[in-house]
Amino acid sequence: RRRRKKKNVLENQPCGCLGMFSTICKVANAHEDGIWSVCWSKAEGSNDIVTGSADETVRTWFWDLAQGQLQPRIKFEAHNMSVHSVDIDPTGQKCVSSSLDSVINLYDLAELKHERTINIGPVAAWKVAFSTNSKLIATGAGNGDINFISTETGQKTDAKSTNNQFVMDVSFSPNGKFVASAGVDGYVNIFDLEAGKLVNKISAHTLTIRALAFSPDSQLLLTASDDGSVKVFDTAQGNLTATLSGHSSRVLSVAWNPNSTHFASCSSDKTVKVWDVSARQCLHTFDEHTDQVWDVSFDRTGSKLVSVSDDCSIHIHDCRL
Repeated sequence: RRRRKKKNVLENQPCGCLGMFSTICKVANAHEDGIWSVCWSKAEGSNDIVTGSADETVRTWFWDLAQGQLQPRIKFEAHNMSVHSVDIDPTGQKCVSSSLDSVINLYDLAELKHERTINIGPVAAWKVAFSTNSKLIATGAGNGDINFISTETGQKTDAKSTNNQFVMDVSFSPNGKFVASAGVDGYVNIFDLEAGKLVNKISAHTLTIRALAFSPDSQLLLTASDDGSVKVFDTAQGNLTATLSGHSSRVLSVAWNPNSTHFASCSSDKTVKVWDVSARQCLHTFDEHTDQVWDVSFDRTGSKLVSVSDDCSIHIHDCRL
């Protein structure tokens, strides 16, 4: 993908508005091209945010709650192609990124330095996710495998075949028992990590599943699809409990609020929506991005939500649920 000619000038705009739902900060030109991934650290006392962009860089940020501003920290340039996935481990000390160059990079957030480059083969790394104990990184592959990599050695330790096509996303359950994959063919595969076997295969959507996420209590699993819907499944049986429609285009990502009762979704329709799971309804729609919104992430408290877009901006939203 060709990089845009953008001014490399950050425009941090505190919005000065407060309410149950409001956009409280916008950072224009946060990257030189579209921003495809974001993660807000869930570690105690951490306000770190990491973004990955089509400009081939990973940037780290600090949310200054007192000033209501997003402060830039460091830019990593370890990839040679667009960065489409980032994740922060549960300790808040490590960050991982993956790119269209099929390379995975590991970073030390405490020391703000690049730690290791991991290459497990062509099209062998797509979306990346840390395990609950921070010892493993899972990544989906073009051949339908889920690859597992040791964070200590950087070596591939295992692989699980989904017998499907391209794996678009992977997610560990917070209780450490399961890993789930989302396929381009609309299937979800759930593996029991201790037993090392497939325990559920769900025909979730008729079109590509872009993202999936376990609830913080590990009881539910969200899927986001090109069909414009978000579906909710119970983890134990794999039964569909809700189908939520409201976006007018592809749903690109989903993220849970820490209380497991609400979640956010974002879409090619340029909006971010906040949902009540039990009521099965949308509570609010943020529509201030000017291009498709690729990713969303809640902070540890669930009161703030970050979104990133092809418009090169980062938005911080107040979500006082």
